[in-house]
Amino acid sequence: MSHLYLSKLVSNNQPANMKQAFHCLLFVIEGQNTNKFDVIFCIHFCFRKVMNGTGYLHRPSSVGILACELYIPSLYVDQSALETYDNVSKGKYTIGLGQQRMSICSDHEDICSLCLTVLSRLLDETGVHPQQIGRLDVGTETLIDKAKSIKTVLMQLFVDHNNTAVEGADNINACYGGTAAIFNAIHWIESSFWDGRYAVVVMGDIAVYAKGNARPTGGAGACALLIGPNAPVVFESGCRATHMAHVYDFYKPNLNSLYPVVDGHLSVQCFTSALDTCYTQFCTKSQMNHESHTHTHTSTLTSREVNLSTFAAVLFHTPYVRLAQKSLARLYLNDLIRACPYIANATTEKYKNLDIRTLVNDKDLERDLIEQSKELFEQKTLPGLYFSQNMGNMYTPSLYYSLFAFLISQPTEEQLYGRRILLFSYGSGLASSMYSVVCRKVHECRFTLAQLQRSIQRARNRLDNERTELTPDLLDKLLLEREENDHAVPFIPKQPNETLKAGDIYLKSIDKNHRRYYDKFIANDNSERNDDNAKPIQQLYTEYFRNRQTSSDTNE
Repeated sequence: MSHLYLSKLVSNNQPANMKQAFHCLLFVIEGQNTNKFDVIFCIHFCFRKVMNGTGYLHRPSSVGILACELYIPSLYVDQSALETYDNVSKGKYTIGLGQQRMSICSDHEDICSLCLTVLSRLLDETGVHPQQIGRLDVGTETLIDKAKSIKTVLMQLFVDHNNTAVEGADNINACYGGTAAIFNAIHWIESSFWDGRYAVVVMGDIAVYAKGNARPTGGAGACALLIGPNAPVVFESGCRATHMAHVYDFYKPNLNSLYPVVDGHLSVQCFTSALDTCYTQFCTKSQMNHESHTHTHTSTLTSREVNLSTFAAVLFHTPYVRLAQKSLARLYLNDLIRACPYIANATTEKYKNLDIRTLVNDKDLERDLIEQSKELFEQKTLPGLYFSQNMGNMYTPSLYYSLFAFLISQPTEEQLYGRRILLFSYGSGLASSMYSVVCRKVHECRFTLAQLQRSIQRARNRLDNERTELTPDLLDKLLLEREENDHAVPFIPKQPNETLKAGDIYLKSIDKNHRRYYDKFIANDNSERNDDNAKPIQQLYTEYFRNRQTSSDTNE
């Protein structure tokens, strides 16, 4: 393709010609004989024709999630087995917390390997070239370095493609970091600094707790989101509620420990208070936004009064499933006190004079409201909890796994078009926001809601069919070894690598200077993979820890 041909295409700035020019740009980028000059020339020509001195001639619209990739750890422990092992009452974890299984990571997995894997797969599955990414934000609270960001580790996927012009950095505030990363990506695309390329948000965590009552609330997960305009899942503009405060409900002051300091009672109080504040603020802003755009029709908000009936789904940050159910009941209480019209007058009359700020610790009221809102919960929240129920607390990506689960809970994408989803993000310390997304049918775009659903469904299939259960005693041994090896150098992972799948990027080693090295796993790296007589993974772990104990006894 000649440079003269491309320059003629964009000379009159017509949409059809610009579209063809951008296809040519993709052709050049993806061509076998691509060189840096061709890429820079094409980007310069295409972008020069659509920019003026202050930014883009046409403000990007419908900014949201174009595509996603989810990481499903290969190991898990069953919560009912954990109840028996911990000698607690039957149902304490499965009913009291609402959890079924909890994901576990091997020593081949750290936070960087999880993030590298989902980002690499996102680029592979979508066909997006690394040159097409202009911003990369990371959200996490799983720190392995106090200075070097995970984002810089991910840059190795871009540097080899001559792309170092990638804005963004890590966002850290407990479970809120992923949401902060998304907001930053959206703001970049909507700003005068946007250069027309995509943004990517990667978020992930490995949640582990010391042995005891908190351990069942652990988990692990990571996801990568491609963010851009003309998206099938759009972050609604004009309305977002935020509540920030200074509290010590959950924090990690000991940088030599894997485990947090948790005040469980205070954390639930803070979560509930933040939820009330954000919902009140969101409803007020929504009404103001509707009134200001009544005549211009520039807002996607279509109803003056916002309440639970407005949304197809209401989803929350979910450390454990039971908290999500309590949170939905809490929003229902807000609507009762407001006497929202979807609730019968006879029901609202009982609650109209209550001060919600005084009702944070009323357990009898909470049980009553959970029962009253049960149908709403089953319709609007429960369909989004499948990943959380079966993976556990994922910290930063927890809320977004709920969004993904809801998106595949509907039989067809058509049933989601035009439907709004309310999201509440919370991170201890504390930081919280409430906002909404809307699903839409996109035109002339390579990214559709159906494609997004297929990606999520692949993850659901891995979750249901490709994981291995470990017994609770192996969980204890695995976490004890993780604790002992934390900050140990030099270090080479030694646990069975049969848990790795083709394409996974795994931790290969850590040298004496704490520098981490990663590699991509190829199926034939493990000769036993094709052996019909290969041992079950649980047996491999049992033998691994038995041999480790024997070796330790011998050394003593």
